[in-house]
Amino acid sequence: MVEAIIYILIFIIFSLIVFSIMQIRMAGIQVKDFWSFIKANELLDELYIFAKKGGNLSPQEQVIFLTEAEKVFEAFEKVPSMLWDEEYQKYREVLNKYKDIKVLRWASN
Repeated sequence: MVEAIIYILIFIIFSLIVFSIMQIRMAGIQVKDFWSFIKANELLDELYIFAKKGGNLSPQEQVIFLTEAEKVFEAFEKVPSMLWDEEYQKYREVLNKYKDIKVLRWASN
């Protein structure tokens, strides 16, 4: 009896995973791109806090911010914008900080 319940639960979990993958594929997104979007979303939250903090960044912090922001931008470009409408304000804030740092670095060179 217990074995039957375990098999049923494993089957349900496997079915949910397959269903999720099919839904992602039907939306026209690669699973790899969707996974990188999830990771980039977490990184966006950290960069948003960093961007809101303001202040001057050291050159090393600027480089780190720029490379991490580029990873976020790349991942967000690969998924439809309807998936990240809720995160648009954070994305915009990080993009503005990114542009400011780029201009600052360009002017200093």
